[in-house]
Amino acid sequence: MNHRIAHAFAMTLATALCFAAPLNAQEQPGAQDTLPTGPGTGPYPAVMVQEPSLPAHVIYRPAALGTAKALGVLVWGNGGCSADGAGARQHLIEIASHGYLVIANGAPQEERPVLTALPPANGPRPTAAPPPRATADETQTSQLLGAIEWVATSDLAPHVDITRIGVMGHSCGGLQALAAGADPRIDAVVAFNSGVYVRAGSGLSGVGITKDNLAKLHTPVAYILGGPDDIAYPNGSDDVARIAHVPVFYANSPVGHGGTFGLANGGDYGRIGSAWLDWQLKGSRKAGAMFAGKDCGLCKDKTWTVVRKQFPEKP
Repeated sequence: MNHRIAHAFAMTLATALCFAAPLNAQEQPGAQDTLPTGPGTGPYPAVMVQEPSLPAHVIYRPAALGTAKALGVLVWGNGGCSADGAGARQHLIEIASHGYLVIANGAPQEERPVLTALPPANGPRPTAAPPPRATADETQTSQLLGAIEWVATSDLAPHVDITRIGVMGHSCGGLQALAAGADPRIDAVVAFNSGVYVRAGSGLSGVGITKDNLAKLHTPVAYILGGPDDIAYPNGSDDVARIAHVPVFYANSPVGHGGTFGLANGGDYGRIGSAWLDWQLKGSRKAGAMFAGKDCGLCKDKTWTVVRKQFPEKP
């Protein structure tokens, strides 16, 4: 992907789409409309909105709801389990543009400019245990599941297919996604730069999940890691080694713990996340070819290392 071209495209076309008014509600004031958010590369140009009846979340959806068939639903946990629902907006707007209603934990807070290139690697993983966390996580797994319940009775309900639900998250939010993945309503799981702590209680997150909870996953699950210098690399790799009852896709590329979320359209992470949902929730064989098959798309990409377990031979 040429990120400079994508960035220029987003800056030119998306200023008016940066923050759309909620359904049946007045315009929401605030600093969140100061930076442009592109419409994504999918067939349904997307917007970021807030709904008064769900104030502790941010919604990403196709701008013209009538143009898309019943939308799949994705709930998202933020890095650090933060309450900033706009923290991964490039990534989430990209997914929404492929025909999804995306709900992120937290109201919009910090605005970050779109990156034209990734920052330098984060450096070697720390080896010592981190200090005790002074405060609780800002968001909880229960908020992801509560967002699903909200959709079913909201004004958006006629536009969604509540039988097709995915969950994703980054770092601490990835732990929330893995915990939420035990819910029988969930159909697809992706953990970015995440994994259950090898030493219980050794991390900063307070998400209530242990290695034993991995047995509760009942859907295919993807782990996308940032290479050996990603602080989550040992945890995620250990998860993959342990999971033996559901299909697991594991891929890592040396982009560090921050991933590619800040690039236009979420960079590679946006492309991978959208394809995983299209395969798992929509049954798209074209999207599945990125993950399954002898010559899968990421398998042939030398910037990625891929491991697959309990996996189908064909998409």
